[in-house]
Amino acid sequence: MTPIDALAPQPTLARNRNFRLLWIGEGVSVLGSMTTTVIFPLMAVTQFDAGPFWMGILAGAIWLPWLVLGLFAGTWVDRSDPRRIMMRADLVAAVVVATVPVAWALGVLTLPHLVLTALGLGGCTVFFRTAYAAFVPRVVANPDLERANARIYGTESAMQIGGPGVGGLLVQLFSAAFAVVIDVLSFVVSWVCLARMRPEELGPAPEKPAPQSMLRQVREGISIVARDPYLRFFSIQGGLSNFALTGFWALMVLFMVRDLDLEPGAVGVVMALGSTGGLLGATLATRTTQRLGNAGALRWLQVLGGPVAILEGLAWPGIGVVLIPVGAFLVGVGVVGANVVRSSFRVRYTPAELLGRTTATSSVLNFGTMPLAGLVAGGLGTWIGVRETILLMAAIHALVSLSVFFGPYRTGRDLPDQPMARWTSGSMATARKSSVT
Repeated sequence: MTPIDALAPQPTLARNRNFRLLWIGEGVSVLGSMTTTVIFPLMAVTQFDAGPFWMGILAGAIWLPWLVLGLFAGTWVDRSDPRRIMMRADLVAAVVVATVPVAWALGVLTLPHLVLTALGLGGCTVFFRTAYAAFVPRVVANPDLERANARIYGTESAMQIGGPGVGGLLVQLFSAAFAVVIDVLSFVVSWVCLARMRPEELGPAPEKPAPQSMLRQVREGISIVARDPYLRFFSIQGGLSNFALTGFWALMVLFMVRDLDLEPGAVGVVMALGSTGGLLGATLATRTTQRLGNAGALRWLQVLGGPVAILEGLAWPGIGVVLIPVGAFLVGVGVVGANVVRSSFRVRYTPAELLGRTTATSSVLNFGTMPLAGLVAGGLGTWIGVRETILLMAAIHALVSLSVFFGPYRTGRDLPDQPMARWTSGSMATARKSSVT
């Protein structure tokens, strides 16, 4: 076993060339992806006259691969080089997304094609994000994790601000298919940044698990998350919250276009304004943790980002549209800020050789609810109405956020600061035994 503290020979954050490349590549990739998050729904509504059902299908498609591939992706990452996995995922994603403008130019683009593209892109995201979580501790020294995560999430939030606005503007000025090219280029930039890293400057790779079947390693990752009170709570809470937020946003573009009479460019601007909250949340995460401790910061960030989601469903045409960016801003502060705190805790708390598997298990629970959310939101939007469904999903998110007062960190200033060695020793012993038998 290689302790996490041993994986920290890296230079300080200010001089860390590999971190800068990872940071830049991820930021550009998120900018491209965020243009697509508004472009695909706008294409579905304006070009194919999609209703709530198809909007739900489209929203859920990108998350469905987490259910199918997530657990095995984590085991694969623990066995392989995460940087190479990320590079391959970038290249495949670029090819998959490029089929949309090509099909548009040939006059054969269809709504099912958009859904299949979302599925393919989701599959690439599964491998990229799982590998990314396991790779960051090799790039960044342990004392710099909070600041590094704050920069990463802050940049992602900044790109989330610009992405929807850029996407909506490009759709209005040119065509949706042309705008998708931005996402294709972003994956290429991410690949170039990863390729230009200096592997010799990375921290040492964690010890690979003893040879055993992939299925056994998958079960081990599930067992660790299920038994640990913190990882279990984070996973269940994240899954329920993501269910609500995905269902919520699955219908938001439709709501803004049809109920609030907004043009594509205005939709992008409203979404971009709302995304500014994430940037502030990433900035506040480190300061809030220093002031309240990481447990205290998590409690109050989630309270801040929970009930305010209801504001967005109360918007009305005209001046009432302002409720959407206000609500989204406050949700972003809480959700992104809490993500920064949780990510830093998870990397320190989880032994490096188990990080891929436990991250994948948590991600399956976190993201596996999202395809179901798209289907449920689409069905409810057709049955009880779009606004009513948005309000229902916002209420679920609010209740889940308030569950922090019943979780394992409902009191106290800090989460545990030691790796979960009690699970590690048992799991590694099991791995050694299985390799002998």
